[in-house]
Amino acid sequence: MKLNDTLILGIGNTLLTDEGAGIHALNLLQSQYSNIPNLTFIDGGTLSFTLACWIEDCTNLIVLDAAELHQPAGIVHTFVGDEMDHFLGTSKRSAHEVGLLDLMDIARITEHLPENRALIGIQPDSMTWGMQPTDAVSVAIPVAVKEAMHLIDEWHGITRQENTLHTEQMHLLPFPV
Repeated sequence: MKLNDTLILGIGNTLLTDEGAGIHALNLLQSQYSNIPNLTFIDGGTLSFTLACWIEDCTNLIVLDAAELHQPAGIVHTFVGDEMDHFLGTSKRSAHEVGLLDLMDIARITEHLPENRALIGIQPDSMTWGMQPTDAVSVAIPVAVKEAMHLIDEWHGITRQENTLHTEQMHLLPFPV
């Protein structure tokens, strides 16, 4: 990767309904915005230390994942910078938290922590066997994508015409299955 590149990392297990929310969001983001330069999309699955080199080599990092937010199913929350670090370090809130925290610690120790970093978490409803997210999470996926685009625009200094859909309207759109 080059300086000022943005790594979009989706994590999760798409065999466990809402656990795959991060991967589904990554796929939707990539299908809609693959033409934006300096973006790298990685399906991180259930995480691996092999992702450390990708995280260390980017200036901007956006992680998409199902996260325990203690909120109603389908709520999306974005943790940016120190807020992300605090969220990962406080208590178990994501099925991948230990792995993601470890990857962020490697980047911190090697002094390669991405300058801009964010975790976009989606509150899951169910993590049972199934390849599709629940309705609540399906509706939240486009909201997470909109959050990611807001960060990308901000970090890349892009000004684009605001989409006519507002967040409230986005909640009404089903995720294509």
